[in-house]
Amino acid sequence: MGGDEWRHVGPYQRDLAAAFRREQEIELAGDDRGFPGCTVAQLWDAPEWMEYIYTGGTATVLDQALMVEPTDTEGGPYMRPLTEAEVRSWAPGGRPTHAAWTDALDSGRLAFPGRGCGNCTVLYDDAGGPAQIAYWGCTSD
Repeated sequence: MGGDEWRHVGPYQRDLAAAFRREQEIELAGDDRGFPGCTVAQLWDAPEWMEYIYTGGTATVLDQALMVEPTDTEGGPYMRPLTEAEVRSWAPGGRPTHAAWTDALDSGRLAFPGRGCGNCTVLYDDAGGPAQIAYWGCTSD
């Protein structure tokens, strides 16, 4: 198998790690993937969950165990915010909109991360204010 690419957008929150965890909770509440009654933290403590993720995954924010620093590019499965330089490589003004993000992914100017990993970045509204957080990744399988 080749890993499935996925993308997701959630509401903006200044604390990216807290926003990521909230998106995971929302995703899990919508579909427990056969692990009823578990929190996200409990899932990642369960060997059965890790097997599930590494052999197929969910193609959602649930596929990453934690958020790391933007400069931490080793290992996985993790969610990593882009650095400012990475954002500016496809959004020169440094304040990408939802449309610019979608276009960058669709055109290949913005790559999906390697298997089992996810990236995120803040998206801005037309007035230049933070509006959403974009998440995208690739399953481990």
